[in-house]
Amino acid sequence: MVSLGRCWELAVANEHRLSLLIVLILRVFYFPSFGGGVVMWFDKMEELMRVVHLALNTCLAVKPGEEVLVVTDEPLEEIGKSFYRAARELGAEALLLSLPPLVKRGEPPQGVAQAMQAAQVVVMPTSKSLSHTRARRQACQAGARIVSLPGATVEMLVRALDVDYEKMATECRYYAQLLTEGRRATLYTPAGTELTFSLEGRQGYVDSGLYTVSGSFGNLPAGEACIAPVEGTAEGILVIDGSLSGWGLLEEPLRLEVRRGEVVAVAGGRAAIWLEEQLNSYGRTARNIAELGIGLNPRAQLTGKVLEDEKVRGTVHIALGDNLSMGGKVEAPCHLDGVLLEPILEIDGQAILGGQRGLRQADFQSYGSLGRI
Repeated sequence: MVSLGRCWELAVANEHRLSLLIVLILRVFYFPSFGGGVVMWFDKMEELMRVVHLALNTCLAVKPGEEVLVVTDEPLEEIGKSFYRAARELGAEALLLSLPPLVKRGEPPQGVAQAMQAAQVVVMPTSKSLSHTRARRQACQAGARIVSLPGATVEMLVRALDVDYEKMATECRYYAQLLTEGRRATLYTPAGTELTFSLEGRQGYVDSGLYTVSGSFGNLPAGEACIAPVEGTAEGILVIDGSLSGWGLLEEPLRLEVRRGEVVAVAGGRAAIWLEEQLNSYGRTARNIAELGIGLNPRAQLTGKVLEDEKVRGTVHIALGDNLSMGGKVEAPCHLDGVLLEPILEIDGQAILGGQRGLRQADFQSYGSLGRI
């Protein structure tokens, strides 16, 4: 008997469109008692292929003949294979590299790093992030257009990839400019956050989902504006009450004391114990206040997967550890994002997110029609 997995492999390949019929036949004659489940499974895979094509066409502008490298590992191999097949359908010279499960964040094998530098487009659906690695940075310097999808799920991609990218990019650019022009940021939340830090001399970055220029990089799902706070300047209390990289949804808020740009104390249940262990294992650089990010994806939902959680429109995330990828000076073996709910973010005393914001309408008009958060 032909397996369902094999039928799916045939069905999504361009040269085997007729095998869609095979899946329907199997559903009726081989698995009648599981018909509903098979239909749901097949519909989900069909939706995945639709948004994968959207990502390759719109987000990466893949052209026939381009060299597309998909780097994945076993937990996300299904998603990796979908990108590989879609790239082939677009006429690209596609290569799939599947690794054993990545245990922790770190550099990929040297051969993978070399392949990344040789490719024109790199897609990285992996269980652990390769975003903040030398391999990724060097591949971008060589001209590759790269997207990273650490910990992505089929449901997440189907939901949060299907957005109006031009509209979202306009909003991302607007907030990135506010960050770039700012000198000092102050962050509050109802959960107890009161954190301030310098932005002076730093550039705001746009993660809009449009990576069509040589050397560009970002996440999928996308939708944020972010900046690296000046090292050593963050002071106050940071309360993470949404989710945390490597942990998921928080059962109770995490309370972090920040002094001179570093986390000096952590409290808040089981997640606090886990986070303290992570910070100790990675070393002092892991305690650096590395990133301020503003979520701007209108379809993202809080699920416990930080790749999507940090993009939820109206949230803020603060990352610990590495910030080289966004213009900072700290190279660390980790980049841990914590999502904050209902934030009020002030830049130079002006609320730009939450609260009673006094944004000038003329500013919005110069960037197009934007909804307020």
